[in-house]
Amino acid sequence: MIIPKSKEEIELMRESALVVSKTLGMLAKEVKPGVTTLYLDKLAEDFIRSEGAIPGFLGLYDFPNTLCMSPNEQVVHGFPTTEPLREGDIISIDCGAIKNEFYGDHAYTFAVGEIDPETEKLLQVTKESLYVGIKEFRIGNRIGDVGYAIQKYTENHGYGVVRELVGHGLGRKMHEDPEMPNYGKRGRGKKFIEGMVVAIEPMINMGTHKIRQHSDGWTITTLDKKPSAHFEHNVAIVDGKPELLSTFKYIYKALGIESDEEEPFRKEPLVV
Repeated sequence: MIIPKSKEEIELMRESALVVSKTLGMLAKEVKPGVTTLYLDKLAEDFIRSEGAIPGFLGLYDFPNTLCMSPNEQVVHGFPTTEPLREGDIISIDCGAIKNEFYGDHAYTFAVGEIDPETEKLLQVTKESLYVGIKEFRIGNRIGDVGYAIQKYTENHGYGVVRELVGHGLGRKMHEDPEMPNYGKRGRGKKFIEGMVVAIEPMINMGTHKIRQHSDGWTITTLDKKPSAHFEHNVAIVDGKPELLSTFKYIYKALGIESDEEEPFRKEPLVV
């Protein structure tokens, strides 16, 4: 059952989402060759708590860490480790936080130093597909419209769209209805309603869409061991249209990137 949120609840969820956004922005300065993902995990836990929030992943479904850290061919749900990041790696950082009894949950795939042009294009197209999907999250559309848009955009570039892992509703629980696949057919699935809040999160592979789950019960990798990218935003339907609750602008500020990609999905510019 879809649980719509009031405008007051959406504002509380925006605070939760921004804790995650700020955490990813803080980590953006720290992602570099030689750094371990376990070190980044500890930084994130301390930062989230300093913001008056609780790490949303730590202990959820018995997950042992604050961050899901998934390098290179890992799609999602990777564990932080003591293995250092290397020049040319990519690392998907998925982060959650609880504040005001609501979850924030989003992800960004970072380049570690200089990466090859083919991988850089994968990251660019995957992030672009996120906004292509968000554009379809509005009154009058259905779940299949978002999935179709993401699938068409990424498959037109020759990439594989993961089927087994999907976005989801968000609220007082990390995973609420509905599921939000990154593939689908226009006009299919549940109708969107005012006050819905979801996590839209394309998980796109450079090669095959097929994946495998490791024996640890968490780690997911591409079947052909080619890189995978993952970008995620929290979005609400407000006055019939998609409105971002999360932002990548803290990341961009840390990395010196200028972008107006989020502006169509905000009522007023976000000052960072």
